[in-house]
Amino acid sequence: MPELNFETVPLDEITRKGLTAETDPHRPVILVVDDECVIADTLAAILTSRGFAAMPAYDAESALDFAGMIPPELLLSDVVLPGMSGIDLAIAMKEAVPDCRVLLFSGQAATVNLLAAARDAGHDFTVLAKPIHPGDLLARISELDVRFRPEPQTRSEPGWERKQARSGVSR
Repeated sequence: MPELNFETVPLDEITRKGLTAETDPHRPVILVVDDECVIADTLAAILTSRGFAAMPAYDAESALDFAGMIPPELLLSDVVLPGMSGIDLAIAMKEAVPDCRVLLFSGQAATVNLLAAARDAGHDFTVLAKPIHPGDLLARISELDVRFRPEPQTRSEPGWERKQARSGVSR
């Protein structure tokens, strides 16, 4: 297994590090939230190694700040967080980014009551048991239809004219 290297990046430096929806629009953005930094960093590193643009956040407020700069396609969050719970974060994220998909995870049985309250309020979220195997996580992400967007073909690439002719786009 390849060695994973971690780097903590302050939110205000994200665009300087090159992670923006504009600079890499074909990579789905996944926001990984856990107050245990090693878990958030490890999951983000695993997802990044699989080609996703994954960023860790260590609390709900930072996650919402990030989403205000770069709306994620997927929120992957622990349920039990300091301050705002992962369920409240998921609800706020769906209000801020309606197309964002949500996967929650938890290692605590107490989350059952939080989930019941969320369902009573009309929110139904999938909760994965913690710890989760990376293969199982990737399978769940695949089930949510979080996909890579194709890179646009440029005029210099082979087949560009045929593709444009089929699509009805003129040069």
